[in-house]
Amino acid sequence: MGTARRPALVKLFVGLLSGDADLLRRARQKLGRRFGPVDVESEIWPFTQTDYYDHEMGPGLLRQFIAFERLIRGDQLAELKQFSNAIEQEIAEDCLALEIPRPVNLDPGYVELAKLVLASTKNATHRVYLGEGIFGEVTLHFVAGRWQPWPWTYPDFRTDHYQEFFLKLRGVYQTQLAALSGQDESAGSEIA
Repeated sequence: MGTARRPALVKLFVGLLSGDADLLRRARQKLGRRFGPVDVESEIWPFTQTDYYDHEMGPGLLRQFIAFERLIRGDQLAELKQFSNAIEQEIAEDCLALEIPRPVNLDPGYVELAKLVLASTKNATHRVYLGEGIFGEVTLHFVAGRWQPWPWTYPDFRTDHYQEFFLKLRGVYQTQLAALSGQDESAGSEIA
């Protein structure tokens, strides 16, 4: 019989998407109030791999990733996706004059040493239900020193600059795990 064990804490990140860099900053501030200081961030990149979001967000979208210093439990992901959805709604209500239904898209996920998991409100054959109407997807897996895509991995997550960012993020996370070894790993892991 297997014995259930507490998994390692994970590294929370959020993908921010908007056609307005000021809205990216506003979303980042709101996320920081809940999740604490950002310790890893990407540059702001043009989001050109797909036009999937253009109908609800407009053209000329920008993408940025931020990761938070505090590690979390992986089972908090559904709750954190609900919170990010609430921020999206709040910003949309503040920006009604823009006539864009969804001015900001926030995609929380986490990194473990072997995988990158994204939260989604949409079900699919490769996603598992986490609760609260939220599904989890292993979007990338780490093999031979690189993040590797699956057949379902989004086109943007296959790009070199995403690869570089998530390699850096994994390195920071690995350092944090090493610092926690021998300590109480649950310290500082709760998101209020």
